[in-house]
Amino acid sequence: MPRHVIKVALLGNPNSGKSSLFNQLTGLNQKTGNFPGVTVDKKTGLCKLSNQSVAEIIDLPGTYSLYPKSLDEQVVFEVLNAPQGENYPDFLVVVVDVSNLKRNLLLFTQVRDLGFPVILALNMIDVASRQGLKVDIDKLRAELGVPVVEINARTGKGVDVLKAAISCPVHNAPETYLDFNEFAPQVQHEIKTLFKIPNNYLALQIAHRYQDMQNFSESEKNTIAGILKKNNFDSVLLQSKETVHRYEVLHQILNRVVVTQKSAEKERFSQRIDRIITHKVWGYLIFFAALFLLFQGVFSLSTLPTEWIGNLFSGLHHWLSEVLPEGPLTNLLTDGILVGFQNIVIFLPQIALLFAFISMLEESGYMTRVMYLMDKIMRQFGLNGRSVVPLISGVGCAVPALMATRSIENWKERIITIFVTPLMSCSARIPVFTAMVALLTPDKTILGIFNLHGIILMMLYLAGFLSAIVAGWVLTKLLKNKEHSYFIMEFPAYKMPRWKNVGYTIYEKSMAFVWGAGKVIIAISIVLWVLASYGPGNKMEEARSLAQQEAISLKLDGKSAENLIQARTTEASYAGYFGKAIEPVIAPIGFDWRLGISLITSFAAREVFMSTMGILYSMGDEAENEAIVEQMRADINPKTGQPFYSTAVSFSVLLFYMFALQCMSTVATVYRETKSWKWPVLQFTFMTLLAYAASFIAFQALK
Repeated sequence: MPRHVIKVALLGNPNSGKSSLFNQLTGLNQKTGNFPGVTVDKKTGLCKLSNQSVAEIIDLPGTYSLYPKSLDEQVVFEVLNAPQGENYPDFLVVVVDVSNLKRNLLLFTQVRDLGFPVILALNMIDVASRQGLKVDIDKLRAELGVPVVEINARTGKGVDVLKAAISCPVHNAPETYLDFNEFAPQVQHEIKTLFKIPNNYLALQIAHRYQDMQNFSESEKNTIAGILKKNNFDSVLLQSKETVHRYEVLHQILNRVVVTQKSAEKERFSQRIDRIITHKVWGYLIFFAALFLLFQGVFSLSTLPTEWIGNLFSGLHHWLSEVLPEGPLTNLLTDGILVGFQNIVIFLPQIALLFAFISMLEESGYMTRVMYLMDKIMRQFGLNGRSVVPLISGVGCAVPALMATRSIENWKERIITIFVTPLMSCSARIPVFTAMVALLTPDKTILGIFNLHGIILMMLYLAGFLSAIVAGWVLTKLLKNKEHSYFIMEFPAYKMPRWKNVGYTIYEKSMAFVWGAGKVIIAISIVLWVLASYGPGNKMEEARSLAQQEAISLKLDGKSAENLIQARTTEASYAGYFGKAIEPVIAPIGFDWRLGISLITSFAAREVFMSTMGILYSMGDEAENEAIVEQMRADINPKTGQPFYSTAVSFSVLLFYMFALQCMSTVATVYRETKSWKWPVLQFTFMTLLAYAASFIAFQALK
């Protein structure tokens, strides 16, 4: 028997617990895409209600009202005002934070006036209770005329009751909360007649937002504009008047259903914490300490699982080499595909830990305080507090970080944030940073606790942040950004992270890395193996013969002779010729032909740096990360007789990878977000020149 699928949209204010409820309802039955025509993330998932019915849950972006001020909020408006659209819901679940009931219910009254069937999900009742607020649920249900369900989105309490309400929705004809005769009645009448719609509030919404509605043709928009002009329609004034009237109605309702107990008069515990967390001195020190612990954790906790993965792949490589017959196909599998796959999996512990810590900061409510704390500093550099989220998200990956800029209302502040976000050191740079830091410094602890590599990694990330805000300051001068947006955000209550949500974040981001960067890494590994295994004519055979004679003259045997032969034959391969062709351009920054090839492949994905070096060094069954670093450390510069990866070269590589825009996905995302090739081209040029200049100065000063 086919199941009936109900389409349900989750709607709510930011920080109301909507996304946590989405995870509770759908579990891992989720998929992420984009809303039609825009690049705003769309999360959908399936929720089994009974043997005969399934709900498709759409997690709409958080919004405070139906009058959007950002791209995310615009999507909510578009979905709810497009009955023919693929995402138009059968009904809504409006999630509200009971501790901020009046503000949250504003959105509820708007969607209810649009005529939607609604279930009201009351979240964070425990938080409201600690604040001394008690809600009479039965009275609220009677006042609003809709089903009301108590839930705890973090623990899952009440979710089964909500599922039962979704499977048997009750739709009472809504009583409008406003007298729409007070809001341009003639405009409403003409728009209702023109588009044959029965709802007064929908007609008013069209009058306010018709220019942004994609389902209207230009001629229809011109007709609406004529109606508004004829009737002297003042959109800003009427929006303000509507909001005031809605709050007046809500004030009367809440006076009848909410009881404020004496304990609410006491200072909230979270407010006392906020005095320290957001202090102009202690706040920054705490933030710095949190970042310090984050990077210490990423480096220290990932050491053991990374070592296990390396050993696993080394054993697998050795086993495959023994059981499979010798030949090009076996070499392709072991030295091409397997090496590429290893360089995907080897960094998963660090990436998973990084996103775990960031998710915990967001879940706890601390990240919102960081945005507030950093707002004053950001404004000095042409940004605002909302820019902190994209910048910190850029530590994980620039692509979702760039999408997070949609919450920034001011266009120039948004474009500046987009421009500088890729300067933040993302997780894709970890392979390069790990290798170069290992070459520059010994693996030891300071004070017996702090890992030196972790400290240096944090300094690299801070350097990326400083370069981003300095670049923002330069851009704000060039763009002459004199208009600044206001930063208004309510602090959510402090709470323990919901570990299931943290787990979902780790899973989602890790899989995005595996399937996103992973495909590129495997493809490039195969191409590089071919280029490094074959050469023009009989050049590689000649190089092998000369290398064998050189090994005999140097009295080398065993592994030393094999490494010399592999190095000489690789240099005579197509990869070697290609690297030598670009060597004159990169020699001033200390790069040789091997680094030149790594540089080119890294523009597809920085993650392939180590797999590229492993293949070019012909590492064979020792192609794990630590072995490649050791091979790089042992590499001798033929011109000087000294180690090739000197302090000067290592710093040069580190700085180039810190500043260069080596990510095709980032370039494509910037184009999508700005709708112009001008910004990604300028961004790519600026960051490449900055990287080359920084590397040139470092190499020439230190060599």
